[in-house]
Amino acid sequence: MKVVFIGAGNVASALAIELYKYDFDIVQIYSRTTQSATTLAQLVNAAATTDLSTIADNADLYIFSVKDSVLADIASQIPANNGLWIHTAGSIPHEIFSPYTSRYGVLYPFQTFTKGREMVWKEIPVFVEASNSQTLAVLKEIANKISDKVAELSSDKRKYIHLTGVFACNFVNHMYTLSEQILKEAGLPFDVALPLIDETSLKVHTLSPIDAQTGPAVRFDENVMNKHLSLIEDEKIREIYKLISENIHAISNKNNKI
Repeated sequence: MKVVFIGAGNVASALAIELYKYDFDIVQIYSRTTQSATTLAQLVNAAATTDLSTIADNADLYIFSVKDSVLADIASQIPANNGLWIHTAGSIPHEIFSPYTSRYGVLYPFQTFTKGREMVWKEIPVFVEASNSQTLAVLKEIANKISDKVAELSSDKRKYIHLTGVFACNFVNHMYTLSEQILKEAGLPFDVALPLIDETSLKVHTLSPIDAQTGPAVRFDENVMNKHLSLIEDEKIREIYKLISENIHAISNKNNKI
């Protein structure tokens, strides 16, 4: 199967490299920058381009993995072809391709990706959706090559998966960033927090997150919380601390934890 990637970011890089392992013929990589297109193209033996008008028109599969805000515009510039068009976004309906082709869909891997990090794709949930049953069958066959956790999911449901990812990954990682800053101010390395982070992550494999919740906010221990607030100089971070603490307490109360 001949594949063209429109995009060379974190998701595109991870997916292209994985498909290449399964003998998919990655024929072309498009990116806005020559460096990004060339770097990924070299890893999967593909041609690189920064010109949408030169996108090959004879591929079987076109994978769009670009920013949500530019997807519609880029799709409108792709030369007409008979390939299957899919995107990898969590919050964009698959119908975005309907003006240009009758064969389209979504392949959404629910994972965080960073260039250079190898992933165990077989363990990654992959959600698919397609314009018709025949296209869905093809898309499932592709997804099943790389993952053991493939499921059909509508765009309406997929947007909640994407929202979950923001809370469970992006926001959590930001908390790590703030934690690292706090430790630096005390002259301590971030790795002192790693055992705590690891145990917190492990607990939710066997406990509901609400049952795993600990800390002063659960019981709303204002004595401890006020001491913490006195250590935080940045007003926005102080507000984050307050809002999250209040929400932890409210949800714990609702769940009869205290």
